[in-house]
Amino acid sequence: MNYRTIGSFLSNVLKIEAALLLLPIITSIIYHESVGIYYLLTAAIILIVGILFGLKKEDAPIFYAKEGFVSVGLAWLLMGLFGCLPFVMSKEIPDFVNALFETISGFTTTGSSILSAPEELSYTANLWRCLTHWIGGMGVIVFMLAIFPSNSGSNMHLMRAESPGPQVGKLVPKVKQTARMLYIIYIFITILEMVVLYIAGMPLYDAVCAAFGSAGTGGFGIKNDSMASYSTLIQIIINIFILMFGVNFNIYYVLLRSKDKKEIFRNEELRWYFGIIIVAVLLISLNTINYFNSYGQAFQQASFQVASIITTTGYATTDFNLWPSFSKGLLVLLMFFGACAGSTGGGIKLSRIILTLKIVKAEILHYIRPNQVKSIKLDGKNVDKGVLKSVGAYMLIFMVVLAISVLLVSLDNVTLEESFTSVVATLNNIGPGLGKVGPCGNYGSLSYFSKFVLIFDMLAGRLELLPILLLISPKTYKKI
Repeated sequence: MNYRTIGSFLSNVLKIEAALLLLPIITSIIYHESVGIYYLLTAAIILIVGILFGLKKEDAPIFYAKEGFVSVGLAWLLMGLFGCLPFVMSKEIPDFVNALFETISGFTTTGSSILSAPEELSYTANLWRCLTHWIGGMGVIVFMLAIFPSNSGSNMHLMRAESPGPQVGKLVPKVKQTARMLYIIYIFITILEMVVLYIAGMPLYDAVCAAFGSAGTGGFGIKNDSMASYSTLIQIIINIFILMFGVNFNIYYVLLRSKDKKEIFRNEELRWYFGIIIVAVLLISLNTINYFNSYGQAFQQASFQVASIITTTGYATTDFNLWPSFSKGLLVLLMFFGACAGSTGGGIKLSRIILTLKIVKAEILHYIRPNQVKSIKLDGKNVDKGVLKSVGAYMLIFMVVLAISVLLVSLDNVTLEESFTSVVATLNNIGPGLGKVGPCGNYGSLSYFSKFVLIFDMLAGRLELLPILLLISPKTYKKI
């Protein structure tokens, strides 16, 4: 394990986090809030620690798979530990474990909150909560690769450790250019949403916070009712944008640069994405029509909740705890699906679901026609056996982590519905579950033990399991 390389990497990550704290500091100045001093103090602490980490740096650090995954796991953990300090110091969230839960939930774009009344926080604190979503959405590592000098293809190990999906490719020949292209698209769509929401009548501050949460598919609301109190027009606009952020960003690159625009329609995952959404919206609309004044309202509410859940955003416009069991069950199922690979969404990812179904189909056909050799294809191209192997391993590890986590949280004497959906919601980085952790509830009443289990799940889910598992494995640090 090359600790000097890891230290140099963490130094750059912490410097970025210190710089990003300037936004809440500026917010505190605009709104004349004294809590800004705690964000300034935190930025200074992070900067000092970052400088200390980088004292013994290598001129050309090379990341192999192990160093890359451990570095990313440590980076996200440190960002959460330092990022929660302003909440604790300002006493807006005085309990350290609750502050850590809230901050990790923000950075991992989960949106599970311990707060019962977020509107009581300062403007500064709410902006920082929502900004953590935006930082975590595309990933601070991708941002770092976009601005800091990079070295060789070894940085792909860093991008693979942070980017969601079964495989990570480069849009352009160099990792640095790929990272920059991703962030240019990400920033443009975020600003576009802010402008559209402001034109639609949303206060500027609310529009900025909502856009940060939508872009990162995070879901922290600055009001206790999330998005319910905003107009139908604003809800529709947010609905459209969270669907956009759930799309693989490669699609936007193709739209911008490729001459063959039809390439997008050959993308199987994109067709599944919109197909599942359409079917789910229609089914839930029909099932919940008696809960609303008209089918149009039922359709709009169903559309918002389906989009919010499948993209793992977690915003809510209604209390779906009160919906029929069929609709609630369908939403829980969508929690597992997640958005597209290469998006800012969480969950298993539709590409893994598609490949898993194709593996099952191929296995069944093998028993029917044992002499026939049939390769598995995605978008008309043969899928590498290594990718298929990693998909199978991911699905197995995911189910094991899910089962163990549900058992551990159930020790809190919560209902099975609450223990199961709280783990599903955090492991898939969604936010609200059902019962007291539902859209009108929060995670504040859970014990410290359960919160630490769910913190682990949030980190594991956002980083696709392996970086966190490698980080806690003793074998990772043994000399070979």
